[in-house]
Amino acid sequence: MKKIKQFAKVFLTLIFLSSCRTSINNEIPTINSEENTNQNINSEKKRMEIKFSCGEDGISEYLDDGWIILKEDSQEKICTWKSFPATKDCNMEKDKGCKITKPDKIGEEKIYLLEKQI
Repeated sequence: MKKIKQFAKVFLTLIFLSSCRTSINNEIPTINSEENTNQNINSEKKRMEIKFSCGEDGISEYLDDGWIILKEDSQEKICTWKSFPATKDCNMEKDKGCKITKPDKIGEEKIYLLEKQI
């Protein structure tokens, strides 16, 4: 029984030690060289998301400035709302509860994901 306990202790210790190995990275770190810094500077990119709704369109300004469209999406959007009284006797100024609001004009919202290399 004593030998079984000692064997179990040794076995658990071996499992514990073998699972805690450190990984050794054999790659040699590179010192800041001009080539690496030039690549990092050239590969920096800026991203931006812009939205235009209800007939607005200002994307040409961004394209002229050097931005590139990565993704373009569009969805329906309500541009203006219209309010009207729920009944003939309703005074919308005094009684806000009788005012019904519904969409008046429905337009399109365009969403652009832009990228520019710095």
